[in-house]
Amino acid sequence: MGPSFNEQFEQHGVWRREFARQLKQLGEWMSAHDLMDAAVQERLQRLEGQLRSDRIMVAFVAEFSRGKSELINAIFFADYGRRIMPASAGRTTMCPTELGYDPQVPHCLRLLPIETRLQMQGLAEWRLKPERWVEVPLQVGDADQISRALEKVAQVRKVSVDDARAMGFWHDDMPDDNPSLDAQGMVEVPLWRHAIINLPHPLLKQGLVILDTPGLNAVGAEPELTVNLIPQAHAVVFILGADTGVTRSDLSIWREHLAAASQGADARLVVLNKIDTLWDTLNSAQQIQDQLERQRQTSAEMLGVRLDQVLPVSAQKGLVAKIQCDDVMLEASGLPVLEEALGRGIMGQRQAILRSAISAGIASLRTETARVLNIRRRDLDEQMLELRSLRGKNSSVILAMRNRIEQEQREFDLSTTRIHAVRAVHIKLLRDVFHKLGSKALKEQLAPLMASLQQKGLKLGVRKQYEEVFRKLQDTLDGVQSAATEIQAMLEGTFRQLNAEFGFSLQVPAAPQLQEFGNEIARIEQGHLQYLGMGNTLKLLQPEFAERLGRALSIRLRSVYESVANDLELWSKSATAQLDAQLRERKRSFARRIEAVDRIQQAATGLEERITEIEEGEAELQRLDDHLLQLTEQLMALAEDPAEVEHHDIFAPA
Repeated sequence: MGPSFNEQFEQHGVWRREFARQLKQLGEWMSAHDLMDAAVQERLQRLEGQLRSDRIMVAFVAEFSRGKSELINAIFFADYGRRIMPASAGRTTMCPTELGYDPQVPHCLRLLPIETRLQMQGLAEWRLKPERWVEVPLQVGDADQISRALEKVAQVRKVSVDDARAMGFWHDDMPDDNPSLDAQGMVEVPLWRHAIINLPHPLLKQGLVILDTPGLNAVGAEPELTVNLIPQAHAVVFILGADTGVTRSDLSIWREHLAAASQGADARLVVLNKIDTLWDTLNSAQQIQDQLERQRQTSAEMLGVRLDQVLPVSAQKGLVAKIQCDDVMLEASGLPVLEEALGRGIMGQRQAILRSAISAGIASLRTETARVLNIRRRDLDEQMLELRSLRGKNSSVILAMRNRIEQEQREFDLSTTRIHAVRAVHIKLLRDVFHKLGSKALKEQLAPLMASLQQKGLKLGVRKQYEEVFRKLQDTLDGVQSAATEIQAMLEGTFRQLNAEFGFSLQVPAAPQLQEFGNEIARIEQGHLQYLGMGNTLKLLQPEFAERLGRALSIRLRSVYESVANDLELWSKSATAQLDAQLRERKRSFARRIEAVDRIQQAATGLEERITEIEEGEAELQRLDDHLLQLTEQLMALAEDPAEVEHHDIFAPA
């Protein structure tokens, strides 16, 4: 048996922390040696931020009473020695619940009242209004207090049918899906709309986020969950009852919210829970195993997944076995197999993505820093040629050289106005691109779709409008890509002129390729198509649901546009930072050349002293270059193989 999910996640956390530590030290070393320009600093900060803030979200999705909260207890919280999430009979999670850790927030349970569903703001907007949430403190060392506090996520309240309808829990056109009425004609709904648990659990502190979602009725009532949170989860665990298999409501959740998920196949697991209900003394072990295999086969076929993605488990027995340290019962529960599959699917995928991004970032960092060193090396070479030409020359030749350097400096200072004009054009072109990616432009693009969603009655033509809007979104991205290519071509022409005129070594970095963002928009489009099909026609009749759907879509697309803008900004900084660095070094070079000539005029030994200084400077640059190569190679090796984590200091003085 391989390492469990918890063990793999722990190893991933150690690797991330060590890498971030070494990256921070690299930044300090580069600053100390004046190798940090704006682009290098930005890239370092992004890499470090990406490592420190990397989050892995696992979403647990199921209809009511499938043992979802118990499975979360068994996998993540057995160390508490008791249940943490409410999972007893009659007590189950009624509202979507996120478990994570933010050191800036007190240890607490935050609850958003269900009444907020009567207003149009989505969850993302309510997150920005902490005063509207009810906060319950959590005492980290007291498992009983935490457990009692978390019982609140199971709370319900009674409301009228009108209020239930307004909140999205009652549909006149779908009576079979409506909750039952009590004697007074009231409907039971969750007391809370959303819950966020902030706990310093070891895995949560390392960036794990657990999303516990309630049954079909609650999931379907909150489009933001199924549009934004679940599709962005790195893994989805879908839970069925081993005794019932795939029921009609299970199939509805799968088809409507999970079948089109964008995660890789390995990141979706189906759990046949409560296999202990089949442990019957009247049946032999082989008969029970055969029954389970049939249920696995049927479930895999109905959901369209591979057989090895359907895993039989008893969450309850697994939790008890972990608490009682009963290895035999733990193995019989099937929990270790699930944990290994979860670790292999999520951690393997997540680490590969992170390692790839980091390797690319370090390679770019190395290229940009090597450029800074090369500028200095070339300036020293030019000074060396200049000084050697003065050997044996009289004072009038030396004075003539000083005058020539001053003339070059004046001409260079005059030409900087042209460089600033180029920069102004560059900034204007970039600003036009950012305008296309701004929230106002996106709102205008989505306006026709929003209008279609908000029309009364049947949403005629909404699907056509939807496809048209997404076609325009892709056109916008194509336009941004073309604009970036044009900016690159303009900069290449300008840089060529400057290189020829001033001996610069400017090189425009390749324009960012936005294909992956286009793919993400296509995935969002595909994921939302389900809401426009016949199965959701009746839901779309409700103006509240339609508006929430539109808002959730807008929030998701805005995050894609912001990511595109961030990539373009980093690319732009990388180009302009070269120009800044070479202007700065050229100005320093003029000052050093004049100072050297003055020293030579004042003393006969000045020339040889300056030549020796330049030779030492060239040797120092070579040492810096060698040390930088060593540091970046060690970081690249760590990025390629997280198993090679060693806590050692690679930043000895160069």
